Amino acid sequence: MSEIERESMDYDVVIVGGGPSGLSAAIRLKQIDPDLNVVVLEKGSEIGAHILSGAVLDPCGLDALIPDWKEKGAPVKTEVKTDNFYILGPAGHIRIPNWPMPPLMSNHGKYIVSMANVCRWMAEQAEELGVEIFPGMAASQIVWDGNRVAGVVAGEMGLESDGTPGPNYEPGMELRGKYVFLSEGVRGSLAKEVMAKFDLSKGHCPQKFGLGMKEIWEIDPAKHREGTVTHTMGWPLGGNAGGGSFIYHLENNQVFIGFVVHLNYENPYLYPYMEFQRFKHHPMVAELLEGGKRVAYGARAISEGGWQSIPKLVAPGVALLGCSAGLVNVPRIKGNHNAMLSGIAAAEAAAAAIKAGREGDELTAYEADLRSGPIAKDLKKVRNVKPMWSHWGMIPSLILGGLDMWTNNLFGFSLFGTLKHGKNDAAHTGEAKNFKPIDYPKPDGKISFDRLTNVAFSFTNHEESQPCHLKLKDPSIPISVNLAKYAEPAQRYCPAGVYEVLEGDNGPRFQINFQNCVHCKTCDIKDPSQNITWTTPQGGDGPNYPNM
Repeated sequence: MSEIERESMDYDVVIVGGGPSGLSAAIRLKQIDPDLNVVVLEKGSEIGAHILSGAVLDPCGLDALIPDWKEKGAPVKTEVKTDNFYILGPAGHIRIPNWPMPPLMSNHGKYIVSMANVCRWMAEQAEELGVEIFPGMAASQIVWDGNRVAGVVAGEMGLESDGTPGPNYEPGMELRGKYVFLSEGVRGSLAKEVMAKFDLSKGHCPQKFGLGMKEIWEIDPAKHREGTVTHTMGWPLGGNAGGGSFIYHLENNQVFIGFVVHLNYENPYLYPYMEFQRFKHHPMVAELLEGGKRVAYGARAISEGGWQSIPKLVAPGVALLGCSAGLVNVPRIKGNHNAMLSGIAAAEAAAAAIKAGREGDELTAYEADLRSGPIAKDLKKVRNVKPMWSHWGMIPSLILGGLDMWTNNLFGFSLFGTLKHGKNDAAHTGEAKNFKPIDYPKPDGKISFDRLTNVAFSFTNHEESQPCHLKLKDPSIPISVNLAKYAEPAQRYCPAGVYEVLEGDNGPRFQINFQNCVHCKTCDIKDPSQNITWTTPQGGDGPNYPNM
């Protein structure tokens, strides 16, 4: 194919991703200097369409960005009233009292929110300040100027399945900036490319991840307790994997119910989606959901590496924000506040650089702020909880992790120093010969659902004629290596049924149903051969979450 000619537009700052970090950066840039030209590119059909989070929001990020957010009508209204924590067994539960937990674990003063709706509101605030926001514009390539990130290509559409331009082909545009912010969320394709090119993870632990799955339910009003937050650990995962659940009662008799599985599990027969469905049949949960109806479903990967895994955040012309940097506080199950704070810090560094006549260099002030400011204070206190769980299991990590958080909270130091993460999550996958398949009960269609039925409630759509956005480095590996050695876990770790092994006359074959993809990125993370690369499909495609 001949060299594609594209129109070009120049901005002061180009922001990839309309989530809390990207929108915070855009707002702060215009607050500092209304004359700055700022653009936000969002691959979803609208702002919020690809946003999925728990979420209990710590408002500190919003307070720093828009102090009068209440007066401006932010959709942040359901304050946490009751905070519960349980360890589950197959038929019962034990409540862990709140008093032994360090203050940072308390959810009082926090809010149960739909981050999709919060981001929609933030986009309105950004546009009022003059930020240009382009939804349905997937940023698919980096624009390089020598060794500097100079912009991105966005809006390329109409490619045929073989990658050649079709009759309605649109080449997209080059959007160039003095600085480019990558706020793509977890395991973004451009952030991954930049991290590899500049070796940004050198000297840091590998990034660690979990898979979060979530449903929205409308329940019997008699069972609804607005403002109640419940977290659980234990059953059904047991010793098979780390993880837990959340149940949040928001307004209008709705409940967010979610389940997280840490992706460093060993057993390749583990089926995270079915663990989620089985969890809902625990008596405590089933009683809550009985008589209700599920109205939405979705899934996404969660960054879990914390302080030790934050890579270098800047390279010439580019900075990593939010979940692209991995800023989730794992024990608190919160990252949106840090995403907002990272956007603010990056914006302030870029605005100062541009005012000084600079462009295309490394925003070292942003890196310094993040590693010494409020984000550092938040993440350093909990830095050992995840590696403790990975190395020693749930109960020791509860006891020792609690002690470690207390000493950090009271005295500013850890008895354990800084524990390291081991290998990446893909490398933890064990060979099938060392494990037994897990027999999962069949979904009942009332409380639990089969995977493809639930995917319909993510309102996912991809144009079928486009190239598959899930790339195999070697098409033979799924059968020749992964099936033979690991029972091809892609059939199970994907929460959307994208990957199948089908039997045919010539033996098994690997099938990719990319139309089902909810953009969770689990395949890019957990594939034991690291053979799958998630790339962005054409703009607007993917899930269309209503108020996740």
